Amino acid sequence: MFKKKLQKIGDIAIETNFAKQVIHQIKNNKIFRIIYDEMERIIAKKIMDEVVRYPIPKHVAIIMDGNRRYALMQGMPPQKGHEMGKDKLGEVIEWCYELGVKILTVFAFSTDNFKRSKKEVEHLMNLFEKDLQKLANEEKIKEKKVRIKVIGQIDLLPENVRRAAEEVMEKTKDYDEYYFNIAIGYGGREEIIDALKKIVREVEKGKISPDEIDKELLSSYLYTSHLPIPDPDLVLRTSGEERISNFLLWQLAYSELYFADVYWPAFKKTDFLKAIQSYQRRQRRYGK
Repeated sequence: MFKKKLQKIGDIAIETNFAKQVIHQIKNNKIFRIIYDEMERIIAKKIMDEVVRYPIPKHVAIIMDGNRRYALMQGMPPQKGHEMGKDKLGEVIEWCYELGVKILTVFAFSTDNFKRSKKEVEHLMNLFEKDLQKLANEEKIKEKKVRIKVIGQIDLLPENVRRAAEEVMEKTKDYDEYYFNIAIGYGGREEIIDALKKIVREVEKGKISPDEIDKELLSSYLYTSHLPIPDPDLVLRTSGEERISNFLLWQLAYSELYFADVYWPAFKKTDFLKAIQSYQRRQRRYGK
């Protein structure tokens, strides 16, 4: 009896692996890719025509999850997944420009991520340094007047990453058409604790009375206090995971949440537009 069950499980595994191999070959076929990409373009245009008829969220926050799992699924090292995730972020920024999303906040590296292997952390930090240096000198950032801010416990980052972060923040500090916030070394609870420590110091100096402490005051001490709209309208997470993972805990009290069942490097424009559509439907339902 046990032997038959074991044989059945083996047969299913073989069939599943075979099916996966066939699907992988089909998806990587050049003709299939051309047809698939064209279909995606047509569907994206159709959704876009619908989306632009309704109010667009001004502030979108994204938990970019699934880089490593996507790479492993494709038979690549985890580092490659992070590189593909970086390229995907560039695409998403363009979609935000196109839609008129004025503020984009992305969760790039949490305080918990420091626990990962030394090799992976170093690879990510090198990517951050290069990307921040590129943003500091990118003509489109200047053209679009994008203010870039690295939010999180910057003092925990390697010196080269801190320098790159300080450079891009200094160069873009006077821009106010778009805002791009990159959370590196970030934790939501840590952000609130940092804000409380600053407020306590001000109370000790006599600059603030305890009776003056309210929601607005605390918000003014958070990493997002420089934004015209600190609280995200929409918080999106990829990879199918349905949790917040210590991201913008104070700010997302009234945000709409959307979970996409796709790894970040595979996130498509249609996926992004569907998230926007979901936000718009909820707003119409609430009569906003």
